[in-house]
Amino acid sequence: MTKRKNRIAIVGASGYTGSDLIRLALRHPEISIDALTGATHAGKSIDAVFPHLSGSGLPSLVTNDDVNWNSIDTVFCGLPHATSQKVIKTLPTHLNIIDMSADFRLRDKDTYEATYGNPHAATELQEIAVYGLSEHYREDIKKTRLVACPGCYPTATLLLLLPLVKEGLIDPTDLIIDAKSGVTGAGRALKQNTLFSEAGEGMGPYAVAQHRHAPEIEQELTLAAGESVTVNFTPHLIPMSRGELVTCYAKLTNDNTSARCRETLEQYYAKDVFINVSPDGVYPQTQFVRGSNKVMLNAYDDRIANRVILIAALDNLVKGSSGQALQNFNIMTGYDETMGLEQIALFP
Repeated sequence: MTKRKNRIAIVGASGYTGSDLIRLALRHPEISIDALTGATHAGKSIDAVFPHLSGSGLPSLVTNDDVNWNSIDTVFCGLPHATSQKVIKTLPTHLNIIDMSADFRLRDKDTYEATYGNPHAATELQEIAVYGLSEHYREDIKKTRLVACPGCYPTATLLLLLPLVKEGLIDPTDLIIDAKSGVTGAGRALKQNTLFSEAGEGMGPYAVAQHRHAPEIEQELTLAAGESVTVNFTPHLIPMSRGELVTCYAKLTNDNTSARCRETLEQYYAKDVFINVSPDGVYPQTQFVRGSNKVMLNAYDDRIANRVILIAALDNLVKGSSGQALQNFNIMTGYDETMGLEQIALFP
């Protein structure tokens, strides 16, 4: 008897993360895309919303109420924060859920409310959600039915810093994080600051000292360090569609060196096919990971004594969102972790 494919629904399929998840899932041999929802585009074919997906034989977009959830195995949720939790709490409990919003990333309900400005509407689910940083929480992801995929900035930052903090190579109380992302990180909805004439031919910071990803980064670093961690985190918008570059400045502990940091990253991720330390003389760059689920990391000497410069690059829509979501799906369901994610970076 032929094994049945995993039937998935993508909620919020008309956004950038939704479209990239469709692109990846279409190449997954064990997935059947059975439902696509998008409130503002309900009734339209996916071809009308995303012409690059034409000819894929996908179902048309519908509202959430029109989905027969009893025929679905797994839900990928690409809705905005606050909306996602309200939808997920109404879904049947037989479903595995992979949420790409921020709603279940923060473990503490008070931290969530302080960060996002409203009380959490599904605290019972918040308590069982597993933080979906794939390479660091595999065993927990295998045991849950609700995975909260990390934000793009935290994914790059934490993959870079967590091994070094856990090994005590850097001081977790002295971290400066300079982060830059393409404009797709702001979503597909019309916003003045992402118009071509506003975002093109220039770059600048935003949400200075108040970006919502900072508490997420601090949550995980605090767990790793065993003490409260507060980071200096500043994001910037770059005039490109996708990609993310994070540069961290850290204080080395004892007699540790950038070389030891690099060796630690190599050893920690030696079996992780999506995490690579860049070759000697090559700096991590967004064009080396574009369109792929890869992350490129490295560590370099600072001109200031006893400090190290740490750099990570990833595609904010793939490893920073939809790709990691699909990777978590593979872990949850027992498929090979790379399934549907074998794409090599698009270069140039």
